Amino acid sequence: MPFVLNDMVMQASRLLTETIRQNRSALEAPLAGNEAHEWVIYARTMQPMMAAAAEFMAGVILRGGTPAKVLDVATGHGLFGIAVAQLAPQCEIVALDFPNVLDVTAEHARAAGAAITLLPGSAFEVDLGTGYDAVLVPNFFHHFAIEDNIALMKRFRAALRPGGLMLTLEFVPNQDRISPPVPASFAMTMLTNTPAGDAYTMAEYSQMLDAAGFGGREITDVPMSAQRLIVASV
Repeated sequence: MPFVLNDMVMQASRLLTETIRQNRSALEAPLAGNEAHEWVIYARTMQPMMAAAAEFMAGVILRGGTPAKVLDVATGHGLFGIAVAQLAPQCEIVALDFPNVLDVTAEHARAAGAAITLLPGSAFEVDLGTGYDAVLVPNFFHHFAIEDNIALMKRFRAALRPGGLMLTLEFVPNQDRISPPVPASFAMTMLTNTPAGDAYTMAEYSQMLDAAGFGGREITDVPMSAQRLIVASV
């Protein structure tokens, strides 16, 4: 895949020894919430890996009824919001990402015949709006430190209506942090490529959700995927 094999990721692999020695990424400019060309590559090339998970997440949202307004955070290719739009055509889908990435999102939405609203900016700074039935946060929290994720979760919670849901798709290792193999090894990917990211356990996600003021939460296996879906409610 072009994103997995892009120059920055390959350089991070070559610097693995130095990363381990200093216990932080040896990249001069690690990849996380910054605007970068690599996210455009991600948006253009990762759809095949995320299509099934996007459909699964959309189905989970609609179990609770047809949503009227959904926020898709770090939308990238846009598949998660598009999947909701295809099941609930009257739902307003707000797609948040950097402007250069949203150009790709818009292309994919037009090709799918899905109507979406583009929200350019950083999830840490942009005005998210309010009244969302659901906030989709796939493959995002693993880029950041726990304190940054708590700040993000507080922003997402404030954007939700009472009873709304935040859905998080992530690699979630067991408490031993060495199993299952794929989620556990993803922690190394985050160490080499991001300033402070990690593959967090469910206990760590619960800690973050508690600090952000979320109530109920459940974790579900995603079919045909090493990732899991965490659903938290306001």
